Amino acid sequence: MRLVVDLNRCQGYAQCAFLAPYVFTLHGEESLVYNPSPDEEQREQVTRAVAACPVQAITAEGLDAAADPPAWAVQEASHDC
Repeated sequence: MRLVVDLNRCQGYAQCAFLAPYVFTLHGEESLVYNPSPDEEQREQVTRAVAACPVQAITAEGLDAAADPPAWAVQEASHDC
């Protein structure tokens, strides 16, 4: 899995840091620091963080490689019907 954050687009809302604190952190009030190659154990948290970014500043390569979607995604999809 590889992450890229468009730091020009990022507005510092920190949703990613809240959902995946071992991958994303705010340095100061608005400067985002992140691990571009997080461990597989962080997959679910990273998936949530990418989805939660209000300005869609996070791009993740390799998230689609998982065979099964995370449990929270399946639960949310079942509520949409």
